[in-house]
Amino acid sequence: MPCLLALRCEIATHSPHESAVDPKRWAIGANPAALRSLNPIRRAMESMPTVQGRGKKPISLTLGDPCAFGEIKAPQVAVQALTDAISGFHYNGYSQAAGIYDCRSAVAEFLSKDLPYSLSADDIFMTAGCSQAIQFCIGALANSEKPSNMLLPRPGFPLYQSFCNFFGVEVREYDLLPNSDWEVDLRGVERLVDPDTAAIVLCNPGNPCGSVYTPHHLTQVAKLAGKLRVPIIADEIYAHMAFEGSKFVPMGAFASHVPVLTVGGISKRWFVPGWRLGWLSVCDPDCVLKEAKVLDAFTNLAQMHLSTCTPIQAALPKILQNTPQDFFSQTLDTLSTRADLCYERAQKTPGLSCPSKPRGSMYIMIRIDSDKFKDLRDDKEFAVALAKEEALGVLPGSAFGFPGWIRLLFAAPETILDESWDRLEAFCTRHTK
Repeated sequence: MPCLLALRCEIATHSPHESAVDPKRWAIGANPAALRSLNPIRRAMESMPTVQGRGKKPISLTLGDPCAFGEIKAPQVAVQALTDAISGFHYNGYSQAAGIYDCRSAVAEFLSKDLPYSLSADDIFMTAGCSQAIQFCIGALANSEKPSNMLLPRPGFPLYQSFCNFFGVEVREYDLLPNSDWEVDLRGVERLVDPDTAAIVLCNPGNPCGSVYTPHHLTQVAKLAGKLRVPIIADEIYAHMAFEGSKFVPMGAFASHVPVLTVGGISKRWFVPGWRLGWLSVCDPDCVLKEAKVLDAFTNLAQMHLSTCTPIQAALPKILQNTPQDFFSQTLDTLSTRADLCYERAQKTPGLSCPSKPRGSMYIMIRIDSDKFKDLRDDKEFAVALAKEEALGVLPGSAFGFPGWIRLLFAAPETILDESWDRLEAFCTRHTK
């Protein structure tokens, strides 16, 4: 102990010119790949002011967390299945890296119901949420030996860009058309593809747009991708969250035209994002991806993180098989009513408009007519001023690569949405010319 005390005294009295924390004396440097891999949504949220505008209680319609308001809860079937898995003490260890076999089989059976062919457990990789499935897709397809690029939608979920930045993949953005229900600009896609294009990303139902693509449009996308010989990464975390009048069709149904990697999970539809359980399914009836060793790459990536949370995997078969349809119907009716509320209020608010009513998911994109405002130059200034003055948080479209717009979450209770739109209307009225 005396030796330790003496060492502490020596450190405390050390000359500042000989400091051990002088960065010039250490061969340390942050990984540039990590530094350039910021998440624009998180960056935008964390840079927003937190003051309570005009003494009002803060309301945040930013983060895509369907549990944020505590009103819609996970189905009891899911809670009981997880409780049983934990209390049984059989799933406290590691599983196979790709996931528990029975869990993968259940996912394969669940997804195959909407496909013209059957998936097997070998086509499924369990992941820590849909985000890790996205990471696996980009990590497996990125070519580290030569430049590669991927086509991402604009507006789109920015985590794709973060992972592309990390893996050194060039991002090329294709446009979604707001006046055509946010459909893909097919001509734009064709212009962007070259021999180094590794994948085209498609999000359906859409975040941040609330779009749900028709079978006809999905066929067009699949045929174009097949013609260009570029696989599709289909983000279907909002699968089946389509409102009345629209129908969700999985991209994997068109895998006879093009290989499809589908990422999904239980976060949104079952209202359990914190459970962090997702999956990656390989829809590849012609074995194009298998022959290219993409599945081997997925296996290696899965083995690097050992395994996904085993109790939740163990619970998943019962969750998929036993959740009553009434739960889904009721939540969709609730979300659809709130989407209508936001769409109608947007059309009545000075300086705002919405060209397309949401058809699914949990989000709506609102256009800002900057010419009608006297002191708000862009979507970022709009969002910051709104937070300061009305204690209302929304995300600027710039976070999704689409400046001049804002995105709102409409999963909040109607009373909160009404209050939010009252504040938005008062804010816009105050700032219009």
